[in-house]
Amino acid sequence: MTNKSAATGFKVTEDSELMAFLLQKLPQQSRTSIKTLLQNRQIWIDGQPVTQFNYQLKIGQQVDIQRNKGTSAERPRSLPILFEDAHLIVVEKPAGLLSMATDREKEQTAYSQLSSYVKQQNPPSKIFIVHRLDRETSGVMVFAKSAVVQERLQNAWNTDTKERIYLAITEGVPALVSGKITSYLFESKAFIVYSSQNPQRGQYAASHYEVLKTTRANALLKVRLETGRKNQVRVHLQDLNTPIVGDKKYGATTNPIRRLGLHAWVLAFEHPITGQLLRFETKIPLPFSDFFK
Repeated sequence: MTNKSAATGFKVTEDSELMAFLLQKLPQQSRTSIKTLLQNRQIWIDGQPVTQFNYQLKIGQQVDIQRNKGTSAERPRSLPILFEDAHLIVVEKPAGLLSMATDREKEQTAYSQLSSYVKQQNPPSKIFIVHRLDRETSGVMVFAKSAVVQERLQNAWNTDTKERIYLAITEGVPALVSGKITSYLFESKAFIVYSSQNPQRGQYAASHYEVLKTTRANALLKVRLETGRKNQVRVHLQDLNTPIVGDKKYGATTNPIRRLGLHAWVLAFEHPITGQLLRFETKIPLPFSDFFK
């Protein structure tokens, strides 16, 4: 829904980067003044404010320039927003926060916080979960702003996701400094994922790991996912006989950092509308870096 205070509107007739498009349509404006318009949430695309100057426009989209500064919704304090446009929100979920509601917890979730945030900007707005992270896992997480975008992302998640990298602190040190783990994963009625070498028993899963740092009893691993199955990293590191610290469910007996030692570190994927490659790399959580000082 386009804001009624829009002074000027343009239809996109060819694919273009937003800054180049605005410089062409607003020749009286400098790059600096256009960046100010973006910062003030005065540039709207298909009814939603956009602040990224390098946003990739597609044919058919509507670009509106508002007369007045847009209202700035209060961002969730405990849920840093890494990227936002008219179609997506990418956040860094902290450990201990649920991705979405359960029977026991409905209010304190990433979903509920982002839902409140988008409704501040536009009351009819909704958000849609694309994928989940376990409650005690921190890191990059993607939400869609429409059912259409959610469906596109989910349907092409394995093909359009270019990088999925986790950091894990393990109980014990792998025998090899790097390697590949493959198996077939299946989930029991008790919601525990098991690993099998029998292709008839589950879905194929592949993980590549590299040891980054070690102590006498622990290792910091970089784990790159070739597939994205539920609890894949947790189960595959259990297969190595080096379960993730704090992961009692999958074999750990110690918890030296007082949280699950798993962090979704890097995520790169193609934007479902613009086709732009988006890549997000978070800082290494302090409990991880402090443990290996």
